[in-house]
Amino acid sequence: MGTTRQDDRLGAAERRRRELLEAADRVVLRDGPSASMNAIAAEAGITKPILYRHFGDKGGLYRALAARHTDALLDALRGALDAPGDRRARVANTLDTYLAAIEARPQVYRFLMHPAEGGAGSERGFDVGQHSAPLLRRLGEELAEVVAERVDLGPDGDEVARVWGHGIVGMMHAAGDWWLRERPLPRDALVAHLTDLLWGRLAAAGDRTGGPVF
Repeated sequence: MGTTRQDDRLGAAERRRRELLEAADRVVLRDGPSASMNAIAAEAGITKPILYRHFGDKGGLYRALAARHTDALLDALRGALDAPGDRRARVANTLDTYLAAIEARPQVYRFLMHPAEGGAGSERGFDVGQHSAPLLRRLGEELAEVVAERVDLGPDGDEVARVWGHGIVGMMHAAGDWWLRERPLPRDALVAHLTDLLWGRLAAAGDRTGGPVF
């Protein structure tokens, strides 16, 4: 069955949206938190009203970029969790994957977590916490699902997994934010210290699946 004109239009709209997000990425990599809708529109070769037509406002663009980068980060974290190695190595590898991601693209991280630093946070009523908090909640819920699938935590396992998921994400975010700003120690040392912190009940918990353990 051939495609319809509506399918063609939807496909073209999706491609255009992807192109605009790629233009936004380039500006964010260059300008970090100070990336503005004007600069992104200029990079894409369009006017700001057209950019607003696609994303609504800066908040809409932020959410689209956050979903794009969160999807990529989650894929990387799942890969780290499923890589060969014992449980402690998997924990360390997951922490290192997160820290390596924010270290590799610090401007993107700052745009997503601290957009007001560049003065862009006030654009069109943009509220930093309103948008960054859901990103962290999504990471926490996704990690909770991974923990619940891989580790036998007993009859209250689902509850414990959600607490751990959000707790680990909170720890990674807070520690990573501090480390990225101050660089007080090498990344591998931070990973080792955080792994030691987590190495308590998790080390003693049974394996639910009988296969590789997170």
